[in-house]
Amino acid sequence: MGFVAAINKSVSKGHTVRLNEPGKFIEGFGLEGDSHGGRNNRQVSLFGQASIRQMEKMGAKGLCTARFNENIMTEDIRLFELPVGTRLKIGETIQEISQIGKKCHGCEIAAEKGECTLVNEVVFTSVIKGGMIKVGDLVEVLES
Repeated sequence: MGFVAAINKSVSKGHTVRLNEPGKFIEGFGLEGDSHGGRNNRQVSLFGQASIRQMEKMGAKGLCTARFNENIMTEDIRLFELPVGTRLKIGETIQEISQIGKKCHGCEIAAEKGECTLVNEVVFTSVIKGGMIKVGDLVEVLES
């Protein structure tokens, strides 16, 4: 079990805002008002703070993660180790892991060090049951 460390909303390509209030996650869409919402099986993106720290040790200093714009930053849970199809309870929502990892688009870290952690450690979910999520909410594995 982990918890929500931050919630971010992509308001336009390359422009993300950190929410200071709870985010409303809509069934079949994702985070209300997010420019990436409604994308089939990639409605919500989650990335762990441990993965970000690993990238920073590699010299990323926010290069990939600043451009990636995850919706939910997690702590104390390694979601990328769970299989696709795993259901999670996050705040009031139920989400299902629909994809693990993403294609590398060749950032500075990938060019210098090889693959970055986004390739294997970012997780995408579909919202099965909507509701509110706030910083500090638990991330619980329901079934895998």
